Amino acid sequence: MAGKKKSAGSAKIKIQYYRSAIGFNEKQKLIVKGLGFGKLSKTREVADTPAIRGMVAKIPHLVRIVEG
Repeated sequence: MAGKKKSAGSAKIKIQYYRSAIGFNEKQKLIVKGLGFGKLSKTREVADTPAIRGMVAKIPHLVRIVEG
């Protein structure tokens, strides 16, 4: 285990699911599910990658970045 370093990709962001996806299209609902949300007002800490940032950018009306 010696010699292992934390990579630059280990940065985390905290996102919150604050508005229901009811009434929005199926792609947006799948993005919410892909981020790991099941219930409203839940907060998740996920890796800060371009893929996650892109998912959040597609649904800014449903999720918010709390930290990061």
